[in-house]
This record gives sequence, C-alpha cells and structure tokens, in this order.
Amino acid sequence: MTRRSCAIYATGILCAHLLIVGIALVVAQVFQTMIYNRLKKELTLTEASRVFESWKNPPPPVYMEYYFFNVTNPEVFLAGGKAAVTQIGPYTYREYRPRENVTFLENGTKVYALNPKSFVFVPEKSRGNPEVDILRTVNIPAVAVMNELNSYSFLLRTFVSMWMNSIGVEIFMTRTVHEVLWGFKDPLLSKIHAMKPEVDEMFGLMWKKNGTDEGEFVFLTGERDYMEYGRIDTWNGLTEMSWWSSNQSNMINGTDGSVFHPLLSRKELLYIFAADLCRSIHLGYVEDVEVKGIPAYRFAPPHDVLQSPKENPTNAGFCVPAGDCLGTGVLKVSVCREGAPIVVSFPHFYQADAMYVNAVEGLSPNKEEHETYLDLNPTTGVPIRACKRAQLNIILNRVPGFPKTKHLNVTIFPIMFVNETATIDDDSATQMRTLLLIVTLVSNFPLLIVGMGAILLVVFVLLVCRSRQKKTAKDETAYTQVSDKPEVEPSENNHTNQPMRNGSYIAMSPVEAQKC
Repeated sequence: MTRRSCAIYATGILCAHLLIVGIALVVAQVFQTMIYNRLKKELTLTEASRVFESWKNPPPPVYMEYYFFNVTNPEVFLAGGKAAVTQIGPYTYREYRPRENVTFLENGTKVYALNPKSFVFVPEKSRGNPEVDILRTVNIPAVAVMNELNSYSFLLRTFVSMWMNSIGVEIFMTRTVHEVLWGFKDPLLSKIHAMKPEVDEMFGLMWKKNGTDEGEFVFLTGERDYMEYGRIDTWNGLTEMSWWSSNQSNMINGTDGSVFHPLLSRKELLYIFAADLCRSIHLGYVEDVEVKGIPAYRFAPPHDVLQSPKENPTNAGFCVPAGDCLGTGVLKVSVCREGAPIVVSFPHFYQADAMYVNAVEGLSPNKEEHETYLDLNPTTGVPIRACKRAQLNIILNRVPGFPKTKHLNVTIFPIMFVNETATIDDDSATQMRTLLLIVTLVSNFPLLIVGMGAILLVVFVLLVCRSRQKKTAKDETAYTQVSDKPEVEPSENNHTNQPMRNGSYIAMSPVEAQKC
C-alpha cells in the first residue's frame, strides 16, 4: 500500500471518529451539562470563597441619588388650586452595604446576615449642597398628627388644631435638604415628646437609617438546589408578613435583589423582596443588553405590579383595609409604617394613572429616567447593572376640625424620589468576561470536534477524487511488450517497402480506454 493510500485511509478513519464522537457529544450535551453542573456548584455561598466574598462585600459602588420636589405655590394649593413643583437635585451619596454577623446554618444550606447601610455624600456627583439648599415641602409630622387624630372626636381635633396654630405649625415647611433627609428637631414632635417620651422628637426621611440595617435576614445558599441561591428564607424571623389583606400579598418571595440563581431564562419571572416597600415584587424579561462587553438580560417590573385591583385582581390583597384601594401605579405602605399616610410609586408617577400626574404641575414621567430595571448575566445570574427608582408621596386631604385643610383637593403629593444605581466595576468585569469565555469554549467543544470532522471530510473527499483522476489518466495509455523475435528478412513476396532495423523494435498501438 502506497503512502498516498495510507494517508487517504487515515484521513477517512479520523474524520469518521471525529464526526461520530462530536455528534454524540452534541446530542448528549455532555460538556454543557458538565459546565452547568460546575456553575451550579460553584455559585453557592458555601462552595466558592470568591463568590461568598463578593456576596459579603459587594464590589460595585452603589450610589443613591436623591431628588426633591420643591413646592412653588403653597398658597394656591391650600386655597384649592393645583400645586406646582420643581425638581431639585440630585444629591448623591455613596452607599456602603457590607454584610455582617454572617453565620451559616443547617449544614451550610442557610446563612444568617445583617446588612447595615451607611452613606457618604459625593459632591462631584451632586447638583447643589444639601446643607445650604432650601426646600419647601409638606410638613409630614403635622400631616401625621392630623391623620392620627382622624378617628378621634371632632372636638378633640379642633382643640389640637388651635394648639398647633399657637405654636406656628403649618401644612408646608421650609428646611434645608440635609435637614429633611437626615433629620432635625421638629417643634411639634418636641411638644408631643414632652408628653409622650416614646415619640421621637426628631424627624427626617432617612433619620436613623445611616449605619442601620433593614432587619435580620436568613438566605438559602443554593446548596440543595441552585434555583434557591440567594432566596430569602426569613426576614426578622418571619416567613411571611401579616399586614396585607391576603396570603399571597403577605408572602416573602425572591432574593434581596443583590444576587440571583445562575442559568437565567428569558421566560421566567424574578422576585425581589423590598423591605422598604413592605412587599415582594416581580420583574419580567425586557430585552438583551450588553454592559462593558458582558451580555445581560434586562428585567423590569411589568405594568401589572402596581395595577389597580380592577385591572389586576391579585393586587386586591394590597388594599388595607380590604376594599380600600388606590388606582394604578401607587401603593399605600402606611400599614407597615406608623404615622403619615405614605404612598410609594415610580418617579413622577411613571406607569401610574394620569389623574395622579395631572394633579400636580411640573411632573413629566418617562421610561429612560424613571424605570426600574436590572441587567443580569444569564449564565451566572450576577447583576451587571441596576437602577432601582422609587418615589415617596403623602396623601393630603381634608380633615374635619383642621380649618387649614378645608379647601384641599385630595392629592397624592410627591415629596422626593431616589435613584439607586450600581454598575459592575472594571476589575470584576474583566474577571466576568474571562469566566464567560472559558464557559463558552468548554460548552462548545463538541461543536469544535464536529467542525474538525467536517473539515477532514472535505479533505478526504478531495483526496479520493484526486486519486481516481490519476488512475484514470494512467489507464488511458497501454504499452505492448518488447519483441524478442528476429527481424523478418525481406522477400520477394513482401510488397511493403520496410527499412531494415537493427536491434529490437518497440511498437506502440492504441487500445480501448479502461473503464473505472
């Protein structure tokens, strides 16, 4: 057997083996299953120290941008007109949120942690100085007192109203942004504190929230099921809440929004428990995006999250008392926060009923600036970029016995909104891209084998065809044997005039071409 034949046979055998093995691996998904099982195992808090450290001390910087609505015509509003506001800010703070007192429970299947948050002002990312800028907004302590007395007798409300007027309490107050945000000694609360020491005399939207946590969390580590990675098991010892009016609404679903299980699907709904909203919300897939070269799925709360029960009956459980419901796009959370009638929404009443937007002049909701979303890498479930946006509002209405409210139109009045943002840092992005490249190469290795087999198949076919062509060309010419007979002597009967020849004579004669 010639070397050419050996090369052809070797190429054919190698081609066949590569194609058979490659196709078998593709069909069986051996490498995909292997890499996915590895991901499922490593992306648990107990198996991967790097993942655990990232969960314990999140590397991406988190920024809190606070925007406030400054009231420009309080007199008009108190007289029954439409309030006008202008947006000021942002006042940006860097948020630090390490997890502390981390303790693994039940053989590593659960982990206990506190998540204290602290804030540091970042002037270069802010527009204005919070300690200098003046803000006119709703006097929330005064509204809280009026709301608390709404169920008492008219005589008592009238007496309290006269007392409040005597100490100069108004429905609107003027303070610095820093005071409204981080706290000040309120004159009304100070008077009440003297009579009831359990009432705090300080007020601020973020009062006692700098350096404090949102409660005790127990998370599932994903040790038993990777789909449970990061899911909240209990919050403050509770597996469900009690202040809403249905069992479904009281459920504590999902993670805290900082981690999600790996191998995400576009078809699934992701659940997040938001302690500041006192409820769980779900997010649905929106589109594919790319952040710093990392592919991601964008998830955002769909329109039905804050729909009115008329449009989405499952939201009836968030009406407290049962049947006392607001419209689409707003949620009353005063049931879990004592005091003022607080309502949350998306900024500028984005996705809310038009009546809330039109009730206040100066609002302009839009998707780009006011939508909440999460960009998650589908392979690892790691958040690549996040924007959590929420607005704080208060219900203003007429309270009998308080003459200053007699002309008010019922309004859900905007106070401020926050834009909480985080984007993966460059070092983490580089590590993520490397990890995803390795995952892609390993999971697609069977396809590489099939591709090599296909290339060798082409080479094999070309070699066979070329070998056939050479054989055909060779067979088109035949050679006669060299004659060993003596030359024929010339004779008289030989009428042909052939010359005499010395030596042997080689004759070439055409023959019929051989068929393959």
